[in-house]
Amino acid sequence: MAVHADTPEFDIDFINELDPHMPDLGARGIGEIGIVGAPAAVANAIFHATGKRVRDLPITPDKLI
Repeated sequence: MAVHADTPEFDIDFINELDPHMPDLGARGIGEIGIVGAPAAVANAIFHATGKRVRDLPITPDKLI
């Protein structure tokens, strides 16, 4: 299973071209790339702590019972 340390380094470049799918504000979030693995890491930590594999988000206490 891939972990955060296995991801290669990547560069982010800004391209000065019109994007027809851009929202009206003219900005798009870039933080999603860095936190993609966070829910999986939390689910794996819960699995290792409880032995119960949860595959649906959000992970709530009732899913662990």
